[in-house]
This record gives sequence, structure tokens and C-alpha cells, in this order.
Amino acid sequence: MRSPQLFPFGPLWAGDKAHAPQHPAHDAGTICATVSGQWRRLIRPFDPRLDVGLFQIGGDNERGRPVSGGGQRASGAGCADGRDVGATGGRDATGAPRFDQPVPPGGYLWWYIDAISDDGERGLTIIAFVGSVFSPYYAQALQRGAADPENHCTLNVALYSRRGKRWTMTERSKKSMQRDATHYQIGPSSLRWNGKWLEIDINERGVPLPLAVRGTVRLHPAALSTYHTTLDDNGRHRWGPLAPCARVEVALTDPAQTWTGHAYLDSNEGDEPIHRPFREWDWSRATLADGSTAVICDVQQKQGPDRLLGLRFAPDGSHTEFTPPPRQTMPPTAWRIARRMRSEGAAPVRIASMLEDTPFYERSILQSRLFGQDVTSMHETLNVPRLESAMVQWMLKWRMPRWG
Repeated sequence: MRSPQLFPFGPLWAGDKAHAPQHPAHDAGTICATVSGQWRRLIRPFDPRLDVGLFQIGGDNERGRPVSGGGQRASGAGCADGRDVGATGGRDATGAPRFDQPVPPGGYLWWYIDAISDDGERGLTIIAFVGSVFSPYYAQALQRGAADPENHCTLNVALYSRRGKRWTMTERSKKSMQRDATHYQIGPSSLRWNGKWLEIDINERGVPLPLAVRGTVRLHPAALSTYHTTLDDNGRHRWGPLAPCARVEVALTDPAQTWTGHAYLDSNEGDEPIHRPFREWDWSRATLADGSTAVICDVQQKQGPDRLLGLRFAPDGSHTEFTPPPRQTMPPTAWRIARRMRSEGAAPVRIASMLEDTPFYERSILQSRLFGQDVTSMHETLNVPRLESAMVQWMLKWRMPRWG
């Protein structure tokens, strides 16, 4: 996110009250969106060595110590301790996307992409879900007992530019999806890994305005990563990047746009609903001057200590741990979601652009300091109690339609 052109996006994407008076026509504060963040039952009992790079912290500004040591990328495949466990984390043993991984009842698996154009004028996020964790229909099914995640699949696409945004998230049932090792079909849209790049064919339509999103996005990894780790004390929720440093080619017919830029791909998986262990999390990723990607995940559990993850991924796929700087409190969103960001120095974190501002989730582009550099980060905050509320669940049906 190096381009200085990127962050006059703010007036066009603003959901922040500070921007609204100047640009009321572009206030996105009423738009409900989804989140970025995969889960499958552990193949073996929980192994604390999976916690490479994960910290436990006791206070807002207390820097934790690593639970276990770690450094460069694991010598083996499939897991951070180097043991080959087959398909897990939405990837195969080489780190390539793999779409046929089993997901347990009530669980979830998702692949997340974000990208910014080289000129800083456009951006996107794409999330492909098996078991949509933000689905009100999945939540209702879980209340009735065991629920099949394959009956709640969706492709969430969000496009951002100076001219506005488009956002789609239509849920599909099991009869409208197919998946195997290299291909995931979700209604009329699909993801396919061809051995070199990930291709996403998009054919979606938004709500409440039925604006179409059609075209192709190709993500080219600089290298694949096999790193993944747990996010909760019980090891039932896991995260890891597949392509932390990547390039993207975007060719859309509706809205018409063609561009290239830098991109990021990760995945999350869980053996249970996301609301069980978590209260809140803040996640960010920044592209550094040397082309590496720094990721910070700041997790608050409902029970147990906060957990803090800091990792720096090089373009060759290797990684090193780092202790994130102190936490800074930021102004709440228009929906009064509290948010935090870790930044070096005394200068406050700046909100460059507010992308999504919803009752339970925010996505924004922030400017802060890390590794002695001024960096620009994609940032997300998820408030799980808000997501669980009956009012939010009712509202989500208006933004996440379900088709057969």
C-alpha cells in the first residue's frame, strides 16, 4: 500500500462521522458488510507448538512473550510445527489453495483476499465461505441443532473506488455449490487454482440496489506459505496466510474496470461457531518497504487472556515473529464499535479511509508506524456480541439474501 494516491479514498468511502459533514452523499455508514478471517477439527490433539508467533498479554500495552519459539517457515508441510497432516487451513501440503477440506457441523472455512491497485485508485476484498459465519440463516440452523456448513456458502465481493463501491453477498444452498481440490463453485461464481495462480470468476448482484459485479480476478502468489496457527486457547479456531505477498489482475465487465496491484490471501477455519470463544478481534496487514507483509492479530477471548499475533512474511514465503508495539485506542465508529491499532511512537493512528461501518464490524485503511516506517494497513474490527444480537441478525437478512 505504497501509493500516496490511495487514501484520498476517504471522502468517497467515509462511514466515519468526521467525513460525513463534508461528503454526506458518500456516507457508507449504513452499509452492512462481512469480515475477513477457517476452521476444521484437529487431526491430532491440540499441540501447543502450533502457537508459533502467538502471544498472551495481560493488559492493553503489555508486550507478551512468545508461547513457543519460532522463526523461519516450517520445514514440513501443512502445519507450523513441520508435521505433515494433509489438507488443513484451506491449503494442501505445499500451501496452495485446496477447496475440498471437510468442515465439521457448525464449523466454517473461508478464504480471504484483499488488493489495492498500483495507482491507489481502486481496491477490493473477496471472501469465499464454506459455512458463512455471518449468515443469519446458518445461525438459525445452529439453534435447531447440528447444521451443515455446505448448506450456507457464499462469495462476498466488495469493490472500492473514487466513484463509489459495490458490495455483494448472496448465500447459496448445498445444491448450488460444488467443490473439489482445485475448484469451488458457489452458484454462478467460482474459484479455481490452476497450479500457478488463483482465478476467481465473479457473477454476482448486490442488494438493496441490484448492481451487478461480473468479471475475473487473478491472484499470483510471490510464494506460498504453509504457516498457520491457533487463535483461541482450545485450538479450535485457526488462521494462516497462503499468499501473504501477491500480485493481482482485475478484469471486470460490470462495473467496467481493469487494473493490477498488490494483494494478500489468507484463510480461517473453525470447528465450532465463531461466537463461542471470541468477544472481539482487531486484525491488520501492511505492506512494508522491502515488499514483505506484516500481520497483527489482536484477539480478545470470552474466557482466558488476550492473545496477540505478530508475523512478518517475506516475498519468498518465509516468516519471522515480532512483538507488536503498544495498542492505541482509536475513535469509535459511527455504530460505536470500539477499535484499536498497534503503532510505534506517540503519533496517533490516522484513519485514511473508512470502507465498511456496520453494527458489528468495521473495515478501514489506517496509517501508522511499524518497523520504523510509516505504513498503510488494511484493518478490521469484529465485535462478536453485536453480531449475536437479535436486531443485527434481523438486519443481516436485508444485506445477505439467500438463494437455492
